Amino acid sequence: MISTATSYYGTKSQEYFSGARADFVERLPANQKASILEIGCSSGGTGALALSEGKCIEYTGIDLVPDIVEQAKNKLTKVILTDLENEFPDLEPEQFDALIASEIFEHLRDPWAVLEKLVPLLKPGAMVLASSPNISHNSVLKDLRKGHFNYKDMGIMDRTHLRWFTPNSYKALFTEAGLVVTDMWPFRPIKIQQKLIAKFLPNGQKTFWRQICIEAKKP
Repeated sequence: MISTATSYYGTKSQEYFSGARADFVERLPANQKASILEIGCSSGGTGALALSEGKCIEYTGIDLVPDIVEQAKNKLTKVILTDLENEFPDLEPEQFDALIASEIFEHLRDPWAVLEKLVPLLKPGAMVLASSPNISHNSVLKDLRKGHFNYKDMGIMDRTHLRWFTPNSYKALFTEAGLVVTDMWPFRPIKIQQKLIAKFLPNGQKTFWRQICIEAKKP
């Protein structure tokens, strides 16, 4: 069953669903026997790259937009059309060597519950790669000081976001699910000038992280 949430993505441009997370694929170990799960797989760009670079033999994607799922079917081993919060797919436990979730958890009503269901699908030692916008980014703080909290078509204040995270709360999402966070970094490196300014800020360099990237492991 697909929820009414699907309609919110109907006005998104193809650019929103395209592209591959090459940085995530680069971090995956070379394992031609691996099986990878991606939630919010979009049109399958990241999975196609992982398959082509020998990072896995099977790549399963999940998304809730029918047209995008049809595109992904041409690139991935398996694609499941579903809204994870309304109908969680019937998948075997400890099936996957890695989980990828690029800019997904902020779109969920209860990301904690969804991640709790995803963790049992992972093998011990499996890698988790995820990212989310940083609500404590300097641009948002500036707007708040002016009394603004305005939604936009894309970015941190995307109107389809239901949850927001800071680097600390995003890390907590994974540790509370029983995962061990091994690395955190910004999607784009911050500038030298920002590094100098960050020395005088309570949140340091994380103030300039537009997106939070996480690498974690299942014990």
